[in-house]
Amino acid sequence: MKDPVILRNLTAQPLTLKLVERYEAPNAKDYPPNAGLGPGSNATANITSGVANITNSLTNMLSSVVGNGSSNGKGHSPKGSPKTSPSASRRGSRADPPASRRGSRADPPLSEHAQSFAKQEVDIRVEPFTTKKTDISTTERGPNDVLRLTFEGDGGGRWRIDTSVTSAASKDLVPITPDPKHDYSGVYIPGSSFLAISETTDLHKWMSHLSDDLPLSALSIPGTHNSPTHYKALPSVRCQAVGPAEQLQKGVRFFDIRVQPTNPDDNSDESLTLVHGAFPISLTGTKKFRPLVKEIQQFLAANPSETMILSVKREGPGESTDKQLGEILKDHYTNPKQWFTEPRIPKLGEVRGRIVLMRRFELSGRLKGEWNGKGWCLNANDWAYNTPNHTAGDICVQDFCEVMEKDTIDRKIQLCNEHFERAAAVKVDKNSPAPPFYLNFLSASNFWNVGCWPESIAMRLNPACTAFLCEKHAIGDKGANAPGEPFDGDGGVGIVVCDWVGRDDNWDLVRSIVTLNARLVMKDKGVGWK
Repeated sequence: MKDPVILRNLTAQPLTLKLVERYEAPNAKDYPPNAGLGPGSNATANITSGVANITNSLTNMLSSVVGNGSSNGKGHSPKGSPKTSPSASRRGSRADPPASRRGSRADPPLSEHAQSFAKQEVDIRVEPFTTKKTDISTTERGPNDVLRLTFEGDGGGRWRIDTSVTSAASKDLVPITPDPKHDYSGVYIPGSSFLAISETTDLHKWMSHLSDDLPLSALSIPGTHNSPTHYKALPSVRCQAVGPAEQLQKGVRFFDIRVQPTNPDDNSDESLTLVHGAFPISLTGTKKFRPLVKEIQQFLAANPSETMILSVKREGPGESTDKQLGEILKDHYTNPKQWFTEPRIPKLGEVRGRIVLMRRFELSGRLKGEWNGKGWCLNANDWAYNTPNHTAGDICVQDFCEVMEKDTIDRKIQLCNEHFERAAAVKVDKNSPAPPFYLNFLSASNFWNVGCWPESIAMRLNPACTAFLCEKHAIGDKGANAPGEPFDGDGGVGIVVCDWVGRDDNWDLVRSIVTLNARLVMKDKGVGWK
């Protein structure tokens, strides 16, 4: 028998479960008899604590890894999936749920005329950022029962969500009272009967809900690794499903960029080529840094509440140097109105509408003298290669990247989760120095092993980390099966640097990161989600 339902409230408002209704799953005959029931079942072949299994054939994977790209910021949709475009609106209308809630990722919805076979009134209150184990069984007639759970807020609004039998895709909670003050979404993990509820916010301007006084390193920030590598490329070079423009609209606020100066003998040439290691990021033509910068600046001009952290590293063949790269950036790109280049961690209010430059290159003597001899830009230049945990400069980083065999992916997942918890333990005091940036690279690859190309690893790692953040992150000592205990830290995750977010329009990992900033809202009494 499945465990009773466990509820986790990842919002800044108390929520009370008021009504439990039971339905027979649509097309229940199509579900295997053990769907969602734990180890050995069909659901856990697809979801282990919410983790999707890799089922793509080599042919499909090749078509998406080396798939088509475009120059307009939109990524190539994997073979057989619809193309998507950026949107600045909220996550779809209630009449037309977004693509991430439709299709094969989610169970079929209940019919509008579906009749419940059992109802139970309850009164189970879940305080913000706590976990509550209930005595509500997930099964009554059979393993494929669907539960409709109705929640009430302190202000009287009500919302409902239907649990899934096999899918851990997030769903919007449906408001059943007019003009709700809040919008919520939920992730239900069938294998552990676990429901996590988060507040929905506008991903294109999520920083607008946070205080100016917060140090930037206190925020939980979604990022991407080799951010512009969404084009047709060599195997293992492509790391992203969609382009930078869509990433920005969907909440990504950290870009990892690798460049090579075009002319090693002439610093007056501002041209920087986008690369990944020794390779170009596109097989259909050279891609340059300047158009990417313009794309970021256009986004920030349209969304002045936001900031963008740009990590820049020199890679690729040639005779250029780190010192030359720094000089080019200083002389041709970083005007102070649009860039922040001080060698310190700023507060959010200082950098709204601006690019914050994080350097992964050595400084020339001239740039070492900037800012009264303190240097230039956030320093992220000296961490150890392939490290599970290293503090250097302005960062504390997990960057274990040599996943040579598929069996090593589990170790990578563990290291990512451990770094989440290091970041969670940090407690921000506005009167104390800013903490370092906790930089958590979810990326890894092995060029020679198709099972360890970036997409293959992301297909396991991204949902695993999403499930961890929903179910186990910053829960205190007693664990997810016990009533929620206060957590001493701020419960953030720092900067989470991902591969292949947005694949099939799945942004659940990004949303799971952004929603953790609600803890900071709770600390700042004058600010709330709007």
